[in-house]
Amino acid sequence: MREIVDRKDGFVEVGGLNLYYEEFNPESPKATVLCLHGGPGMSHDYLMPLSDLADHGYRVLLYDQFGCGKSDELTDTSKFTFEYAVEEVEAVRRKMCKNEKTFLMGSSYGGALALSYALKYQDNLQGMIVSGGLASTHLAVKEMNRLIDNLPEWASAAIKKYSGTEEYSNPDYQRATQEFYSRHLIRMNPIPKEVLTSLEYGERRNVYKTMNGPNEFTITGTIKDWDITDQLFKISIPTLITVGQYDEVTETVAKEIHSRIKGSKLKVLPDCSHLTMWEDRNGYVNILKEFIDSRLAE
Repeated sequence: MREIVDRKDGFVEVGGLNLYYEEFNPESPKATVLCLHGGPGMSHDYLMPLSDLADHGYRVLLYDQFGCGKSDELTDTSKFTFEYAVEEVEAVRRKMCKNEKTFLMGSSYGGALALSYALKYQDNLQGMIVSGGLASTHLAVKEMNRLIDNLPEWASAAIKKYSGTEEYSNPDYQRATQEFYSRHLIRMNPIPKEVLTSLEYGERRNVYKTMNGPNEFTITGTIKDWDITDQLFKISIPTLITVGQYDEVTETVAKEIHSRIKGSKLKVLPDCSHLTMWEDRNGYVNILKEFIDSRLAE
């Protein structure tokens, strides 16, 4: 029998900013799953398949991080950092979850943020899910460059040529970028409107360009040298790592994280790329449900 789920949205004030949130509440939630979107600079919209967990009795809380989606933006760009973002996550958890322990789910950069959060606040978590996440920008970019080498020759050549001259708006470069995305970001046509909404927010707002750069595989922003690989051994909470077979943040990256977190579980979703929650919605949600159910049963 499906749960009766109540949806509501609004704003929560954190650090002087109004952050937009959306939540899905079953009548008697078994636990809360706090979800972190990627980018950095996208919006929570593309994580909407996670709301399916509410049908299984879990409260699902999504929000737009600082400067993302419908949320306010920091005027001080020096705070566009993992350190600030971690404290923002903790403030949202305290305010929106009555300081109760939650499950933390992060996608892409959100996965990197979840790992960073866990290094400081893992005692506040029941478990963690890292989907297409990373612990080292250098390793993630190295792997994406390998994927670029395996694109059709025209696309690979265009990306390398115009990356070298920083002509990111060149039509040939843009076409090659879309070729990469269609293979390694989301393998669906048409692309779901929620995903397009997140991508459009990323283009309009400043966070993506400031922290990441011009596109997924050209990371020139403030996170370009970020690496917490050698700290992951400190994470001791139950952790699930998921990755798509054709993910832009590759299985190699996922395996590195898995090898560093003792007792973690790794699931590879076949025929999926980065946005596995859309490409295999039922399979992805069931993997998360089984992981959370097993943690609560212990």
